[in-house]
Amino acid sequence: MSQAPLRIAVIDENQVRAAILEDGLRAAGLTDITIIRETQSLLRRLVALDPDVVIIDLENPSRDVLEQMFHVSRMVSRPVAMFVDRSDTSSIEAAIEAGVSAYIVDGLRKERVKPILDMTISRFNAFSKLQRELSEARSALEERKIVERAKGILMKSRNLSEEDAYRLLRQSAMNEKKKLVEIAQSVVTAASLFGK
Repeated sequence: MSQAPLRIAVIDENQVRAAILEDGLRAAGLTDITIIRETQSLLRRLVALDPDVVIIDLENPSRDVLEQMFHVSRMVSRPVAMFVDRSDTSSIEAAIEAGVSAYIVDGLRKERVKPILDMTISRFNAFSKLQRELSEARSALEERKIVERAKGILMKSRNLSEEDAYRLLRQSAMNEKKKLVEIAQSVVTAASLFGK
């Protein structure tokens, strides 16, 4: 089973620089490339295009243009490589905060495009995995807190041991074919409604 070709959006107002990027991508065997020269309605165009990777090339970016590109990076939730001619520490920090996967200063050369693209995708995937794991850990912690509160309510209102309270929650979940946390949330909600 072959993998679908990568859809790449290149944002660059400069035709010569866009051609360098396009040549580098085509030399690497990537052919599904859309060049976007106008930054007006950029976000809407990217959503419609739905690329797998976004490459932004900015010759001498002003603070406003950088801010717009960082906003795009946050919103599209795709690997983003940003080429700039010059930079400063605050721009680099803002790029990282915006989720730019690769921020390359003064490095636009045809032969570097493919390795940078590969690194961009790898970094994006690694960061996305970390975000997912963090979200799952937070969710598990919240669920555990709800279960602990429900156990505490049952222990107090029914004079049960912690083990018996947990067993009651688990048995109710199995009987009702629901998750343990759903039953625990019901107990917590009921207790708050009845002031227990």
